[in-house]
Formats: sequence, C-alpha cells, structure tokens
Amino acid sequence: MSICRSLTLLLIALVCLLSLPATAQENDPGKALLINLAEAPASKVEEAVNAIVSSGDERARGWLEAYGNNRLSRVKDTGQVVLVLNNRGRDWEIADPLTGENMGEMSRRELDRVAINNTIRGQLEGILAMLDLNAPDPKVREASAQDMMGKVDASLVEPLEAQLVQEDNAGVRDRIALALAIYRVGEGNVEAVDVLAGSLHPRARAALNEAARSDNQELAASATRALESIEQKLKLNRAAETLYFGLSLGSVLVLAAIGLAITFGVMGVINMAHGELIMLGAYTTWGMQQLFPGQPGLALILSIPAGFMVAATAGIIIERSVIQYLKGRPLETLLATFGISLILQQLVRTVISPQNRTVVTPEWMSGSLVINDALSLTLNRLYVLAFALIVFAGLMLIMRKTRLGLEVRAVTQNRAMARSMGIRATRVDIMTFALGSGVAGLAGVALSQLTNVGPNLGQNYIIDSFMVVVFGGVGNLWGTLIAGLSLGTINQLLEPWAGAVLAKIIVLVFIILFIQKRPKGLFPQKGRAAEG
Repeated sequence: MSICRSLTLLLIALVCLLSLPATAQENDPGKALLINLAEAPASKVEEAVNAIVSSGDERARGWLEAYGNNRLSRVKDTGQVVLVLNNRGRDWEIADPLTGENMGEMSRRELDRVAINNTIRGQLEGILAMLDLNAPDPKVREASAQDMMGKVDASLVEPLEAQLVQEDNAGVRDRIALALAIYRVGEGNVEAVDVLAGSLHPRARAALNEAARSDNQELAASATRALESIEQKLKLNRAAETLYFGLSLGSVLVLAAIGLAITFGVMGVINMAHGELIMLGAYTTWGMQQLFPGQPGLALILSIPAGFMVAATAGIIIERSVIQYLKGRPLETLLATFGISLILQQLVRTVISPQNRTVVTPEWMSGSLVINDALSLTLNRLYVLAFALIVFAGLMLIMRKTRLGLEVRAVTQNRAMARSMGIRATRVDIMTFALGSGVAGLAGVALSQLTNVGPNLGQNYIIDSFMVVVFGGVGNLWGTLIAGLSLGTINQLLEPWAGAVLAKIIVLVFIILFIQKRPKGLFPQKGRAAEG
C-alpha cells in the first residue's frame, strides 16, 4: 500500500514539474502584450506598441526591434507569436520571444507575419532610442541620444526633457540637449541656436545651415554667426588631424630610415636592398598569423622579435656574401645591393605569391580614439607612432650605453684609429649591418598594420628613407628622427592642395636646395668623422 502511495506521489510531482514551464509561460504578461500587438487593427497598433513600452519589460526592446524588422510572426494553427531567426527558403527558423528558446524550423506557409506600416516603423526608431536612454550603461545611453539627433519629433520632446532632468551623466546630457536643440532650431527657436553654436556634430551643422536659409531674419543671422564660430573650430581640428597624419607618416619614415642611417653612417654602404629587408619584416608578420590563426594580437607581438631576427639574419648574409668584398667602392655596392633587392622580390613572388597579402589588425589596434565630433585618431597609426619612438629610444640606449654602441661610434669617427685600439672593425660592421637590417624588419612589422603586404612594399619607402638620412645628417639618430617627422608632416600639409605626386616632388626639390646650403644635413657629424 505504501509503495502504491509513493508511486502516486512521484507521478503527481513529475506531472507538476512538466507543467511548470507551460504554466509559467501562460502567466507571462509578455504573452498577452505580443498577442495584443499581433491582433491589433491598424488604428490600435500604436496603442499596442505603447503598452509594450510602458510595461517596463526588459525584453520589450528586442520585441519591438524584431517587429520593426518584420521578424515577428504568428503560427496559424495555434496563434502563438514567434520570433523569426532566419527567413530564407521555404522553412524558417523560429524561436520563442518569451524565453528565447529555439523552436526549430517551420514552413513559412504555416506562419503569418505581424504586419507593420511605414508610419509605425518610423516611430519605432525614436521609441527604441528612448528605451536605450534608460539602459544602465552610460555608453548605450549616449549612443542612443546621439542616434536621436535629427530624428526628434513633437511626441519625443516631453520624454526627452524629463530624461534630461534625471540624467546624471554629463556626456549623455550634452547629447540629449543637442538633440532637443536641433529639433527646436528646426521649429524656428532662436535661443536653441546658442546650444548648437559650440557643437561640431555634423547634424548640428546641418540644422544651422538649414536655419541660415530661413525666412526668419533673426534666426538666419544667429545661425550664420554660429556657423562662423564653428568653422573656426573646424579649421583648428583639421589642422590637428593633418598634424597627426603627418606625424604618423613621419614615424613610418623614421622606422624605415633609422636602420639605413646606422649602416650608411658606420659603413658608408648605400644599401638599395634596405626596402626588401622591410618587406621581409612585413611578410614575417603575415607568416606568424598563419601559424597562429584567429590570434592576430599574439601573432603581432611575436612578430616583433621574429621580424627583427629574420631581417637581421638576411642582413648578415648580404654583408658576408657581397658587401664585405665591395668596401670603399660605393658605386659597385649600390649596383650589387640593387641586384639583391630584385632577387629578394622575385624570391618572395616565387615562394609565396606575387599577390598582396592582408594582415589582420588586432582588435585592440582597431577603431579610433574620439577627441570630439570633428576629430578622431586612428588607433593603428597611434600605435605605430608609439612603436617608432620606442624603437628610437632603444637604439639610443644601445648606442650610448653598450659596448657595441661605443665601438660603432669609434669606427664611425675613425676606422683606422679604432683598429689600432684593438676594435675588430669587421665584427662591428657585421653587428651594425645586422642591427640596421633588424630595425628595417621592425619597420616592416609596423607597416603591415597600415597597408597590404606585397613584394613591392619596400620600394615605396627606399627613396624616402634615403631622403630622411641625407636631410637629417648621415649617421645621426636624432637627425633621422627629426627629419622623418618633419618630412612626413610637410608632405601631409602639401598633399591636400598639391596632390600626392607633386607633394613628393616639392619635398625632393626642397631637400636638393637644402643640401646645397648644408651638405652634411641638419645635424652634421662632429670631430674626425666630419672630415671624411
């Protein structure tokens, strides 16, 4: 008897457990809201939407977004409202909008879309934005307020004013105030022009431009003054942006030229294969990403030592196999290294591919650092600029604080005297060429984050590198840094009105005229090295 009673209780408990989800779903107030929306006639749809908004349900935004995207449907047989996940083909993948649970696939003939007209769809944009303005994350609220600029209508003014009073984040408040001011300027409110006068946002400028053409003379005059004030701020921001891009380009030139400055200054070698050493560093980055697929950040970090070692090894091979036999014969060295550059280019085309390769930029290097509505700094260029300065600082430490640096400076000053003091000049030449080549590889690693990697990558920078070295002063690292940043900035300033090609020609002419007056560059070497 007791066994039968136990079995009966167990069955009752099991039935209760199985019925819980259904009961919970039946009691879910969201179900009535969705059915009300699906069954509402055209005249009652707005009322049904407002009921969902005022419900305070955290799922309301997802429902309304799906409704606006035609992804709410109703099962013909049961009347259940479902969320369409994939509406391609004859069978559609659906989910329960109350629980988010995937319900599998159902033939589209068994479903009726919940109809929406363009008027309601247009209103939904503002409604969704208002829902986002109540989100706990300030970034979501600010993005929502920004999205509402130019989209505010009379129905949203009162809710936005109420939100403005209770909002505690300054950035969000500013965006809401701008959104309201844009609407009010459109309505002819002169006082609202003062709110937009300090804004650099494109939609604020568009509203002021429209107001400047208004028949209301007071409004037009006020808007015109505001636009003049904004234009002055825009000029300053454009100048800052040009300077940033100039410094970014200059940092690339510094990275490309600093290794050349070392080898040219110490050994007097005109290395026309320097660009291909840059290319090898860039291909090393691409190769590391093939070894670590899906981990571009790790691959990039590992590419820094790997790119240095690959290019340095190639440099040692070039120095030992060719350059050591051509010391003191600059013309033969130039021709030999030019031949090596062609060999390296063809080798890459044969072994890898003649096509350009794309290197994936890590997520932490993507995007921009937003300063204001008119100025943003791309992160990849910012990282390259910082990387160039770190490499420069590292080279300065090597040259000033290590035995190798001391020997390099001694050989640069007077090779014969350095030999007589026991310094092995041949070893210094090898180490110097390896160091300069390794830095070229680092330049390639950095360039892989700014442009596609291809066999001709280095050719785009070899001439500019020589110009930087000559302009800054042969063998002078400080001169290379200042010359690279200066030429990059000058080139960026000239490009908008002269064009890319003419800008380079003007820079080249400037350097030719400059070295007529100062043949040894901005920072000429001193002492015995200056006599050679």
